[in-house]
Amino acid sequence: MLDSLSASLTVASSGLEAQSTRMRIVSENLANATSTGRTAGADPYQRKTITFDAAMDRASGAQLAKVKEVGVDTTPYRVEYDPGHPAADKSGYVKLPNVNMMIEMADMREVNRSYEANLQVVKQVRSMLGMTIDLLRS
Repeated sequence: MLDSLSASLTVASSGLEAQSTRMRIVSENLANATSTGRTAGADPYQRKTITFDAAMDRASGAQLAKVKEVGVDTTPYRVEYDPGHPAADKSGYVKLPNVNMMIEMADMREVNRSYEANLQVVKQVRSMLGMTIDLLRS
């Protein structure tokens, strides 16, 4: 029983770590949603993406969630006409990041729910371990 509780704790903690990294990526995207290039015609911030992979934990035999890769979104940049902007090209167009605020906010909600679910598992396992120890004491 303790082995299965330990495995559950290991799986949940790997989920917490993976979702924490995902939240950092979403936060970076939101923070840079309006970041343009520093010079005229320069590329702005490029949206980051994250992919996960399952990894086998040899000690517990459980499948863990791991960050496979942090990449970049290849969606084209948004272009806006603003000839007075310091990052505007010769035609007066400014390249804006390929960050869609609605997508990032939806991702943030999903990350939050996944993180909370994993945290709830950790709390339940801790509670079950505490009850097991109390039973062993009696």
